[in-house]
Amino acid sequence: MARDPILGIRHFERHREVYREGFGYAEQDFGQGISKKMKNIRAVELFAGIGGFRLAADSLGIETIWANDVDARACAVYRDRFGTDSVVEDDIWHCRNKIPAHDILTGGFPCQPFSSAGKKQGIEDYRGTLFQAIIDVLRKTQPSFFVLENVKRLLEMERGWHFATILNSLSELNYRVEWRLLNASHFGLAQNRQRVFIVGVRANSTDRSQSAFDGTVRLASQSDLSSLTPKQLACILSPERWLPLEKHASTIPTWGVCFNRHFFAADLAHFSEKQEPVLLRQVMEHVVDPKFDFTAATLKWLHKNRPVNRFVDGVEILSNQAGGARMGYTIFGTGGIAPTLTATTSRHYERYKVGDKYRRLTNVEYARLQGFPVDHCRIASTYDQYTLFGNAVPPPMAHWVMGKVLGEGVPVPSESDQSQMALALR
Repeated sequence: MARDPILGIRHFERHREVYREGFGYAEQDFGQGISKKMKNIRAVELFAGIGGFRLAADSLGIETIWANDVDARACAVYRDRFGTDSVVEDDIWHCRNKIPAHDILTGGFPCQPFSSAGKKQGIEDYRGTLFQAIIDVLRKTQPSFFVLENVKRLLEMERGWHFATILNSLSELNYRVEWRLLNASHFGLAQNRQRVFIVGVRANSTDRSQSAFDGTVRLASQSDLSSLTPKQLACILSPERWLPLEKHASTIPTWGVCFNRHFFAADLAHFSEKQEPVLLRQVMEHVVDPKFDFTAATLKWLHKNRPVNRFVDGVEILSNQAGGARMGYTIFGTGGIAPTLTATTSRHYERYKVGDKYRRLTNVEYARLQGFPVDHCRIASTYDQYTLFGNAVPPPMAHWVMGKVLGEGVPVPSESDQSQMALALR
């Protein structure tokens, strides 16, 4: 059966046959006028893992011409899925000067601490980290766009200095930078997975003044922006009023724009393009191998658990020990969504109550919750698949973000535009 390379779980009940093989993620036009632009766009994928960004690029008609990762298991999967010469298995420091010219750079870069030694105006030193490799590549190849992904805590690490350093470094390269915290559950995936996406559009001129901001954004619709006050909207359109990066808060807001070391940031109340919610029970296999069943072992200590029976961030928690502090002793239900999948081995053995049984999630369910084909990691062991999927960028999220950054952008509404929008809603 032919299928879209971006696989998610939207409309599961209406696409059950597709879902059994690797459920189809309906492709959409995520940007204005992007289809023609995609034809000749070349992508590079750093820290590629098993190819989350690659699947997104393929679905958009973008050619990935170079990819890199240092993990042998991930590279084996990448080559199996995309071809024997599709990925360079090497330390990025050894090959960063061999990267060909490209139009968009993508990467889910590892989160590493920066040095505070020699801190200048509150901006920390990123030299020697893998983030420096990204900066080196952007400085040398100067692609028109970039898309980076990282964990939610990036916004609050070291009281905001870490993220401010990232914004400072990227905006100094003449990129208009924007970021937004997104959740996989809004993209048809039954998982509470919050990730920060940072995108950049290279300024067309060498004008480094704030007037080079073109008044458009990529990661927020006008409906999303309508939750801001007229004063905030006016500030976005008056970049000379943006704050210098060293005046950031201890926790950076979940959306913002930055250029030339100045920024505006706010927490947006809505995500207008979120998809229909999908529950964990909709993606779970009906018949599973006995090796995933932990019923006998669980019943030995289940009496020590205290009932919880509530939803936390959409995740159904039935019971736990020590208020959830004892890892591996929480019992999850299937009436909500899954907690964040990770590459941490201990997380692979969390228990889920399915009927009168207690079991862990299968590797197939991990693939579904991350938006990958169920056989994407077919050459890896079941044990390794948990780590590989848990460490990946969900392709549906990457698909949306890449489509947006390659689009024409959304004009920030002026005060008069906001008044007209308000009248239209009456």
